[in-house]
Amino acid sequence: MGKKIIGIGLAALLLLSTGCASMLNRDYSYVAPHSATPVAEGDSNTMRVENYQELVNALIYLVNQGEESGSIRYSGEEADFKKLLDEACLEVTKEDPLGAYAVDYIKYSVLSIVGSYEADVQITYRRTREQVSSIVDATGAAAIRSELSRALSAFSTEVVLRISYFEEDESYIQQLVREAYLSNPAAALDFPDAQVAMYPDSGQQRIVEVTLTYHQSLQTLESRRNSLAREAERLCQPLETLTNTREKLAGIIRALQSAGVYSAQGGSTAYDALLGDGGDSQGAALAFCLLCRQVGITCSVVDGQKNGESHFWNVVQTASGYRHVDLSRSGSVTYDLDHTMTEQGYVWDTQQVPACS
Repeated sequence: MGKKIIGIGLAALLLLSTGCASMLNRDYSYVAPHSATPVAEGDSNTMRVENYQELVNALIYLVNQGEESGSIRYSGEEADFKKLLDEACLEVTKEDPLGAYAVDYIKYSVLSIVGSYEADVQITYRRTREQVSSIVDATGAAAIRSELSRALSAFSTEVVLRISYFEEDESYIQQLVREAYLSNPAAALDFPDAQVAMYPDSGQQRIVEVTLTYHQSLQTLESRRNSLAREAERLCQPLETLTNTREKLAGIIRALQSAGVYSAQGGSTAYDALLGDGGDSQGAALAFCLLCRQVGITCSVVDGQKNGESHFWNVVQTASGYRHVDLSRSGSVTYDLDHTMTEQGYVWDTQQVPACS
C-alpha cells in the first residue's frame, strides 16, 4: 500500500466518486484529507481507526484498491474491535456494491500492539483485477442502454455496470437489453440470452452484471455483419447522389421490395431479410432501418403489437416530420400518423417512440 494509504478520509472521497459507498441508511462521514484518520505511528502501511464507520471505510478502501491484505489499528478494547470487525466485514461483502460483486470473503487476525490492537486483514476475491477495472459507470436508462448497445455491437459476452440512483429490477435491465439490440440493425444478428445479476440485491447504488450468451459463434456473427454491411452499401450506392429525403426513401423501399425483404415465415434479422430467404416483421424493420441510416435518414425500429400480437415496424423522419412505415403490409408502402396506426390496431410505447402527428 505504501504512500497510497494516507487516511480514511481520502479513501472515502475516492469511494464516493466511484459509487462504492455502503448502502445502509446511516450517512457516511467524509472529511477533508487534513482531518483524515492518520496512519499508525511508525508504520505508513497501517491505518488507524477509532470507530465503526472508519473501519468500514478502511475495508472498502482496500477493496477499491484491489489489495489482498492490509493492517488496521484500533485503540479500544479487543472484544469491541473483533465485534466491529465482524460487522464491518459482513457489511462490506454484502452491502457495498463493489464488495458484494468482487469479494469472496474477508478474514482477519488481531494482535496486541502497546495499548492498541492491530488487525491483519486478508481479502480473497472472486473477480480478477481485469474484471473490476472493466466496470463502467452508467446512470439513467440512456446511459445503461448505450453501454449495452456497445457490448452487443461487439458481440461481447459480459458487461458490468456501476449504476447510481437505481431502484429497478432484472426485468428492467432485460428490457434495456432488448432496446439496445434493436437500436443497432447492423449488429442485431443474434439476440442473446441475457442473465442479470445485481450486487447487492437492493439499494440505490448497485453493480449490475449482464452475461450474454449467443446462439451462433463469434466467427459467424462477424462474417454476417461484414456481409450485411457490404450489401447495405451496394443497395444504397445508387442513392448517393440524391439529396431529397422522399426520393431516398422511395429508392430504399424499391430496393427492399425487389429483394423480397418481407416474408411472414422469414428470419428476424436484417441479414435474413437482405441475404437470406426474407425477414419477418422484425427482420424487415431492421433492414429498412439499416438502409435509412446508410443514407443519413433518422430511423428506428418500433417493438409493438398489431391486433394483439407482437409486431415490428419503423418510425422514420421525413421532410414532413416523423412517420410510421410498415413494410410487412401488402400493397404500396404508406407513411402514417399516430392516429391512423391506432385505428388499424397498432399499439406501441409512446414514451419511447417519436410522435408522428
